[in-house]
Amino acid sequence: MTMSAGNLERAVDRSNLDTSVSPGDNFYQYACGGWMLANPLDPQYARYGTFDQLAENSREQVKDIITNLGTNNPRGSIKQKVGDLYAQGMDSVRLNKEGMEPLRADIQRLQTTPRADFSTAIADLHNGVSDPFFDSQIMADLKNSNENLLYLGQGGLGMGDRDYYLDNDANTVKVRNAYINYIQQVFQLIGYKKGDARKAADNIMKIETQLARVAMTREQTRDYSKLYNIVTATQLRSTYPNINWDQYFNRLNLKGVDRVCVLQPNSLACVNGLMKSLNDTQMRQYLIFKYVDAASPYLSDKFADANFDMYSRAMSGKQVKMPRWKHALEVPNTLLGEGVGQLYVAKYFPADAKKKMEQLVDNLKRALGEHIATLSWMSPKTKVNALVKLNSFTVKIGYPDKWRDYSGLDIDPNRSYWQNVLAARRFQSTYEYSQLGKPVDKERWWMTPQTVNAYYEPSTNEICFPAAILQKPYFDPDADDACNYGAIGVVIGHEMTHGFDDQGRNFDQNGNMVDWWTAEDAAKFQQLADKLGAQYSAEIVADDVHANGQFTMGENIADHGGLRVAYTAFHNTEQGKGNTLIDGFTPDQRFFLSYANVWANNITKEEMLRRTKVDPHSLGVNRVNVAIRNLDEFFKAFDVQPEQKMWRDPVDRVIIW
Repeated sequence: MTMSAGNLERAVDRSNLDTSVSPGDNFYQYACGGWMLANPLDPQYARYGTFDQLAENSREQVKDIITNLGTNNPRGSIKQKVGDLYAQGMDSVRLNKEGMEPLRADIQRLQTTPRADFSTAIADLHNGVSDPFFDSQIMADLKNSNENLLYLGQGGLGMGDRDYYLDNDANTVKVRNAYINYIQQVFQLIGYKKGDARKAADNIMKIETQLARVAMTREQTRDYSKLYNIVTATQLRSTYPNINWDQYFNRLNLKGVDRVCVLQPNSLACVNGLMKSLNDTQMRQYLIFKYVDAASPYLSDKFADANFDMYSRAMSGKQVKMPRWKHALEVPNTLLGEGVGQLYVAKYFPADAKKKMEQLVDNLKRALGEHIATLSWMSPKTKVNALVKLNSFTVKIGYPDKWRDYSGLDIDPNRSYWQNVLAARRFQSTYEYSQLGKPVDKERWWMTPQTVNAYYEPSTNEICFPAAILQKPYFDPDADDACNYGAIGVVIGHEMTHGFDDQGRNFDQNGNMVDWWTAEDAAKFQQLADKLGAQYSAEIVADDVHANGQFTMGENIADHGGLRVAYTAFHNTEQGKGNTLIDGFTPDQRFFLSYANVWANNITKEEMLRRTKVDPHSLGVNRVNVAIRNLDEFFKAFDVQPEQKMWRDPVDRVIIW
């Protein structure tokens, strides 16, 4: 493809820069400050960056597809299901007229559920609605990646993380108080008097706080050796007898359960105690709240506004709701994701993009292999195992070879919006539970083609890059190699490195949790990982809250490895081997500027604090300023000197992969 000088220059847009700041003092501000100034945070977002811009572009593309489906599609066709779900989400008049009516029958059923049937009621909610008390899911057995296994894990926390219930800093207390008010508001919306609603809120907070106290920390949940606790069905029944497991399994149509993995035994022990200690009223109120809370975004404005005020305004700092079309679009885009994906790929994903991506992936694999082969801290024996794993990667690009079948799902416009959403959610949940007893489907995709993201899956040792991420600024066929390798190249390297991060390294080339390391190499890896984690934990997020380098360890290692591997792959290209200036920048400078631009964003203080609690990814500023200061090449590219703030002494720089 012929590339003009103008296109090449534009790939690093000078308007994105803040040249009042030296790259050696704050590279993130230098590289992204102009973009941040030109893109002030819209109040409908808690964070908005170039990543979100691309997601918005994908959303607009999907909107164009869905709004042009027409209204006379055959009943049962994917177009009918997608179109009707979207139309119902847009019908605010009907939603406000119906109020809580779509919930009434289910609430009445929960209000009269006898104690003997509580385990059935929990299973009902686990089937696509919510996660009262604990969570259950079917995944590949960590030690036998060809077979599916039932996992039981901690759950039941409406605020999502234990620290929201236990910490007492000002922001956490603010969020906790908002949550108590929200629970009370939910009960008033379904007809409870104010005093009764307040008592219900107190009961629910007591239940969830007890669950929070025994929940594993975020850091503990990263250690698979602590999570893999296999028990027989007989042991499950005897250890946690207050949960009627026969009822539970029968309701979810889980047949022949002979062994399960209890991810957090202390949490399930707490649930077992609560099943006995809670009175009928407390139990029913908790289950009702979990149901109504899940339904709220799909009901009248009163319910949706209450939900927004809690989870978006109080927790994230968003000031206004997104336009209705965005919420309405997200329902079919998620619940009928591969159906929408087929339509998306047909219109927006050119075949040559897949070919170019395949070449990039091959180049990155080769570069990572070079790195592994020359690591100074790893023994030859472990290197062989690492290279075997690398060369066994399955690569998925663009879209799946086989599409999900939605013919068993009925979307009926005569039913309420929530009833159709619930039908779609249960259709998906039933499908997930039905995988128990079947071999793992290794052709399955865990993201839809229209998703702006990528992933590594350890159980199948695969990396996946959906079609939607293969667009500017990540991937631009008109850009020079420096810009593409600095953006999508780092993304590719990032996902590959996940196979060798603090979690991925525990799995072999077949996706089984097998220790393929020598003890000495494992100790050296941990020493380097701890050193990297300390770099991130030293950073202040907001107020006096530090980043959590231990919780974000996997993503930080992947960023670190992705940068190093992409840089090596870039230097294997013609441009990388030379030093030709484009628009005044060297190839290396363009590589690092392109990487930084991927993480340009504006973000609320509340969202920074929330993400520090719940997001295993570091904030954008740290994904740039902390990560690049481990690469000698960055300091050379921008002539960073010891007296400048970005400087890190060579002895303190970390090289893992």
